[in-house]
Amino acid sequence: MGFHTRRMDMRSATFLRTKTRATLGAATAAVILLAATSAVRADDSANILKSMTDYLGTQKSLSASFDSDIEIITPELQKIQFASSGQMKLSRPDKLRVRRTGGYADVELVYDGKTISVYGNNAKSYVQADLPGTVDQMIDAIQARSGVGLPGTDLLFSDAFDVMMASVLDGEHIGLGVVDGVECEHLAFRGPDTDWQIWIETGTKPVPRKYVITSKTLAGAPQYTLRLRDWKTDAFTDADTFVFKPPAGATKVDLDSGVTVEFDELPPGTPSGAKK
Repeated sequence: MGFHTRRMDMRSATFLRTKTRATLGAATAAVILLAATSAVRADDSANILKSMTDYLGTQKSLSASFDSDIEIITPELQKIQFASSGQMKLSRPDKLRVRRTGGYADVELVYDGKTISVYGNNAKSYVQADLPGTVDQMIDAIQARSGVGLPGTDLLFSDAFDVMMASVLDGEHIGLGVVDGVECEHLAFRGPDTDWQIWIETGTKPVPRKYVITSKTLAGAPQYTLRLRDWKTDAFTDADTFVFKPPAGATKVDLDSGVTVEFDELPPGTPSGAKK
């Protein structure tokens, strides 16, 4: 009887050791698989973003409609969001037209490769200056010289991948998501001052569908959200698409005068919102 019990005990111990090894092996494999998956996703995020920027950068003509939300934090630490909508038309290398309309903004930017014009319908005035060059050069110049905000224009640069990844510390491929009924790859990136997420349409036309920027240097971490739709790559046949015609009675203001037309959807005197 004692011998039989000992044999059963030994069998049980052997079974437990085998089961424990199997369990630990499975757990170890799961950890390794999870780590490997995370690593693949981290590497994949840059590849997916590159496919998007390459696709946009090789299109001679682009147009899209957008909705945007910008958040601000009041002195009382209340988060307020302002919404606007608009349209974008781009003809590479040197023509751009953007219209943004909201409760506090009715602004249009027109660039024809030689002159930049920014018209504020609410102010009944427009800023204009000679800026010969490409769209990339114009965006850099207008932001440096006047401080006019052009949210989301980093998506339009011919070298958008380098611009967007310049200060990225790490990235992750979160997985799939759906924006306006369209399946998208969801990517998330971290930087020293801002974190940002982007949803890129799956398939042969990897266009951005949603772009969220979170400011980490401001209390409350306000966000800027851009949703894009109705992407088209057809050439523009209208000769006046990139021609600015000042409305009757509009006042011209020189770009170097220190007076600017604000392109953001914010009421006058509002604290700064989320920016990238």
